[in-house]
Amino acid sequence: MAKGHRSQIKRERNAQKDTRPSAKLSYARVSVQKACFVLDAIRGKDVETALGIVMYNPRYASTLVEKLLKSAIANAENNNGMNRDNLYVAECYANKGPTMKRIRPRAQGRAYRIEKRMSHITIVLDEK
Repeated sequence: MAKGHRSQIKRERNAQKDTRPSAKLSYARVSVQKACFVLDAIRGKDVETALGIVMYNPRYASTLVEKLLKSAIANAENNNGMNRDNLYVAECYANKGPTMKRIRPRAQGRAYRIEKRMSHITIVLDEK
């Protein structure tokens, strides 16, 4: 256990937290691989360009990422007092979530396993 008073330990832990505005979508019904196609396209871009890319991307994950990006922008403006024109996508990633296991009946009494994957998507913004 760390040395020091509890309040001192908490103060140090809070000082190490990332204060950049972010938004997280948990248990999104899209696989990590499919979400990463969209996230790779917007990583490092400014917010307006990223919104344009996501808005006209035909993939299903792009609708989820668009809502998440708008939420992160609103968090930056309202909670951190940042200007929308100076924001860019600093980090965006998708982590593996739980998998729903389903069974598909096949011929002669057999069954195939269907895995419906989920992911946790995170977008972190920063100022230029």
